[in-house]
Amino acid sequence: MIVAGFGFRSAANADSFQDAFERAGEDALISSLATLEDKADHPAFQAFARARKLPILGVSDVAAQPVATATDSRASRMARQLSSVAEATALAAAGPGAKLIQTRVVSADRMATCALAQASRKAEQR
Repeated sequence: MIVAGFGFRSAANADSFQDAFERAGEDALISSLATLEDKADHPAFQAFARARKLPILGVSDVAAQPVATATDSRASRMARQLSSVAEATALAAAGPGAKLIQTRVVSADRMATCALAQASRKAEQR
């Protein structure tokens, strides 16, 4: 199972999500999209998920906070107290033992970020 985690600004649109997704290495093996719970209802993000027929997993701030990420984004720290929303939500949604397979990438318009995490084999077998 591979989860694509997203961080984004409220002005992000479908093109922002698509660009970040493609830069991260859009792949048919992606099973779900993840973002913070309070952003999961963003209309453009919902439309992006529907177009790809992928479920959205909302990750709570509490679940995302302890997740160690490879990237340390100053903007993310200031806005959400997370070093990378995309990486933290991808890893948290993929479950215990998940590994980051693509660090966060930024869309050309700088409105969205995307990172990919793979669930551990043990988690997938459950």
